[in-house]
Amino acid sequence: MMLQRCLDLLAPALERPGAVVVDCTLGLGGHSEALLTRFPEARLVALDRDKEALRLSGERLASFGERATLVHAVYDELPEVLQRLRIPRAQGVLFDLGVSSMQLDEADRGFAYAQDAPLDMRMDQTTGISAAEVLNTYPAGELVRILRAYGEEKQAKRIVSAIVREREKEPFSNSARLVELIRDALPQAAKRTGGNPAKRTFQALRIEVNGELSVLERAIPAAVKALDVGGRIAVLSYHSLEDRLVKQVFAAGAASTAPPGLPVVPERYQPRLKLLTRGAELPTEEEVAENRRAAPARLRGAERIREDAE
Repeated sequence: MMLQRCLDLLAPALERPGAVVVDCTLGLGGHSEALLTRFPEARLVALDRDKEALRLSGERLASFGERATLVHAVYDELPEVLQRLRIPRAQGVLFDLGVSSMQLDEADRGFAYAQDAPLDMRMDQTTGISAAEVLNTYPAGELVRILRAYGEEKQAKRIVSAIVREREKEPFSNSARLVELIRDALPQAAKRTGGNPAKRTFQALRIEVNGELSVLERAIPAAVKALDVGGRIAVLSYHSLEDRLVKQVFAAGAASTAPPGLPVVPERYQPRLKLLTRGAELPTEEEVAENRRAAPARLRGAERIREDAE
């Protein structure tokens, strides 16, 4: 199990009494429950921007009492959350960047392309603009950019010209109409590859609506900074763009910043991180057979080995 590997990666940092572990992506609380069970001495701080997820996982984790603190926050707010809780440093941080199955399966949230639902896709439904507003108001060029960058959709232009033509007749409100439009817009050959043809467009809209990549760009460096020396971070990503971001932050932390040619590298230029995975670890064939959603998962881990240079 990928979760098992995350726990094993974090274990050396969390087996000390009083260790604090932050689950940056609480969801339904499965990972948090596993962390609290495996590390009985640890205290958990868990973040989610989705109020419904917080309510449900609160019920699930109630039996752990004061060991679990659940906070309504986006994960780039991690430093402020720790400061508010008067926690100077964390010993472990976990990110699971997959959208929670609850959000995918809940019809009225509009994440899923498999069933008809309002095109919303906001993880925090109290704020921000919906997927329908993005589709109905963004200029064509911007939509093409989003589909290409976030959905890696090769047919972005074709899909967007169909969207622009259709939204002039009637604004988009539901997912089924968008799925049908994408099916009609794609050439035959493109429909035969890689599952539902709408998948890439829906992924791109979700990332745009929730600002996921810009949040992640701030969150990973902030999480590394929040780690104690000897503390560890594990990140599960499901998208090549996310994995690339994580890889860059970890690689920069694990590199020496010394100018080339120094005979001895002073302390302040030494790497701050030690990589715990060789490249990204992938799920096993058994895991993918058990859960199709695990197929694109990539796991990377790192350990904080020194303070930042002042």
